[in-house]
Amino acid sequence: MLQTDSRGPNEFRTGHDVPAAATTGSADPSALEVRSELLFQSCLWCGTAAYRRSFCRACGSTAFKRERSAGAGALVRRIGPSPLNTWFVAMDEGFTLVCQIARTEPAVAGVGARVRVVRAVALREQGLPLVELTYRATPLERWW
Repeated sequence: MLQTDSRGPNEFRTGHDVPAAATTGSADPSALEVRSELLFQSCLWCGTAAYRRSFCRACGSTAFKRERSAGAGALVRRIGPSPLNTWFVAMDEGFTLVCQIARTEPAVAGVGARVRVVRAVALREQGLPLVELTYRATPLERWW
C-alpha cells in the first residue's frame, strides 16, 4: 500500500496535550479578531498549492505544509447572484478560492481584474475571504 503521509508517529499532537489557554476562546463574541494574512497548503510530495483541502488533488497525498500567500490574484468567474459579488479568484501561487469583492459594484468587476486580499477569514474561520480590486481589466486582457 502506498503511504502518502511523511509524518512520523511522534509528530502528531492530540487535543489533551495542548495548553488550556490556547483552546479557550474569548467570552465576548463581538471581539472577533480578523486575520489579514491568507494561508494556503503546499503538498510535501509534489508541491501543488491548495486551499483548505484534506488531500492533494494532484497526487493524493495528505501531507501538507502551510505557507503565507502574497494575497494577489485575478478574478476568474462570478458565482451566485450578482448582489453577493462572489467570485472564483485564481491566486498567484496557483490555487483557487471563493471570495467576495468589497467596495465595488458588481457591474464594475470583470474577468481578469486583479485583486488583493483584504481579510482572510474571521477568528473561527467563518465566512469567505474578502478581496478588493487593484486593477480593472480592459477588454483586451479578459480571459474569454
